[in-house]
Amino acid sequence: MRKLLLLSIVSIFIPSITYAHQLDGGGLIAGLTHPILGFDHLLAMLSVGILSAQMGGRSLWLVPVTFVSVMFVGGILGITGIPLFSVETGISISVLALGIALTIERKLAPILAMIFVSFFAVFHGYAHGIEMPYLANPSYYALGFIIGSASIHIVGVILGVIVNKIPQGGQLLRYLGASIAGIGFHLLVI
Repeated sequence: MRKLLLLSIVSIFIPSITYAHQLDGGGLIAGLTHPILGFDHLLAMLSVGILSAQMGGRSLWLVPVTFVSVMFVGGILGITGIPLFSVETGISISVLALGIALTIERKLAPILAMIFVSFFAVFHGYAHGIEMPYLANPSYYALGFIIGSASIHIVGVILGVIVNKIPQGGQLLRYLGASIAGIGFHLLVI
């Protein structure tokens, strides 16, 4: 965690790393912004963080780390151009399914939660990889989308932990999950 924070801070002060030696920002910045500016990615990754906070214990870090690790593999598939079917549908279903998971607030066994998020992480990673800007350095871009995604997971975990501590916080997170599921359903039908 400290290394990730240090790398983020260093990248702010060393523009050549941030832009991966490209004037168009096609490296680290493009990778960082893709999960943040992609509303479907943002909702799914926040949901993974909140879900892990609802589960508690070791799941607090196991579930997000699993998502990011498998997402990286999906990103490699996308960068190398290996075909994957129904990527956007998989991403939309992930928003719906993760929203439902938050709504029902069931404590899954950590291994089941890891398998659950892994399935969807492949689609998110693939989308990050396939949408890499043409001039981007793949290594910096991948580093960017990993840092961006991990950061969103951390925000989700923090949000989940804080909201769970307030009275009726669990209910509030279930309502948030229902809203996210509704957006996922909308993404599927448009």
